[in-house]
Amino acid sequence: MNKKLIPFLFYISIFAFVFVSCDDSMDDVETPVSGNEYLVDAELQEVYSKTQIDLLIAIASSQYPELAELSDLIQSGVEVYKITYKTTFEGETVNASGVVAIPDVSGDYPVLSYQNGTNTLHSKAPSVDTSNDLFRILKMMGSTGFIISLPDYLGFGEADDMFHPYLHRESTVQTVTDMLKAVREFINDEEEISLNNDLYLAGYSQGGWATMQVQQAIEADAGFDFDLQASACSAGPYNLVTLNEYVVGLEEYPMPYFLAYIFNSYLKLNLTTPITSVFNAPYADKIATMFDGQSSGEELNNELTTTIADLFTADYLSGWNTETTYAPVLDMLEENSVPTFVPTVPTMLFHGTADSYVPPIVAEEKYAEFIAGGASPDMVFYVPLAGLDHTGGILPAGLASIIWFLEMENVAM
Repeated sequence: MNKKLIPFLFYISIFAFVFVSCDDSMDDVETPVSGNEYLVDAELQEVYSKTQIDLLIAIASSQYPELAELSDLIQSGVEVYKITYKTTFEGETVNASGVVAIPDVSGDYPVLSYQNGTNTLHSKAPSVDTSNDLFRILKMMGSTGFIISLPDYLGFGEADDMFHPYLHRESTVQTVTDMLKAVREFINDEEEISLNNDLYLAGYSQGGWATMQVQQAIEADAGFDFDLQASACSAGPYNLVTLNEYVVGLEEYPMPYFLAYIFNSYLKLNLTTPITSVFNAPYADKIATMFDGQSSGEELNNELTTTIADLFTADYLSGWNTETTYAPVLDMLEENSVPTFVPTVPTMLFHGTADSYVPPIVAEEKYAEFIAGGASPDMVFYVPLAGLDHTGGILPAGLASIIWFLEMENVAM
């Protein structure tokens, strides 16, 4: 973990413990919901005052000077709600959930939808883990003049009775965009708070991939009822074929559970290639039962191996992209990679140069694709985060994204 991140998160923890208003009187406070197409329920979870947020930003700026840029932009406190909403998965209606943070002063606000990174624990979903430091930071950023939307994803929160369709394009786009529609209905039920229809997208790792998938889908849908203003995609595996090619060329890969998670998801999504033709024993037999929502990534890694030649079969390593047996795997990786498109809104790609989980080449290729497709260098940007690994890039990328969005929003006002 980035050494600077540890004291910063310590500050968050201390101040949340001392100051956050979340007493018994707030339990089960709900917003009446009726007559909506998407929104099912809304429950108040937390309240942060402007004073609390100002104090936290002032102290934490000693560790992250970037935060000082936000100090003059704090406009309000925030109220944090868990919402439940309707979405669809494989043609069936499913209840999903997420977090919405709204400013506590009247106004007309844009929405910032943040898609979180890879998670395997039901207890760590945004709407469940109210003590998560990074989620707290994001929720507090509602104080700068955004309505913050944090989807749980399918497989978590209200949908934790099903598997998580990890890195599955169709369900991810559906889940995120349906939450945005539910957020609109939620805000329509609020007094003195309204949407100005502007939408900003951001996310990291799986969330960076999800952000770009949602961006592409929204840009292709002229009828979508938000005006996408900008997208900040960080450390995402945008091209899963490139990621796979990178991994099979390694001797050691530090996050084998990422790979098992992908195959577990795709097998449940009807991948026909037998798991035993991809993974060696004993790992092949483990994968189907590993992802039950009760084990962390670290625990799952301990059940696998970082040695690629031991994890994957020799046939897969030599023929994953040429042999007929593995054609369904290649098809699934291609189908769930971000489609080729040319952004029509400002798009920023952040990626740590020392990232060994998701290699920078994935972002570099996507940026090159954008430029080759005709995107202006004044519209799309690739920002290497010098010396930062996958974990170390989380907070810097998130802060840079929010500051960039605020600059654009303030210019537009």
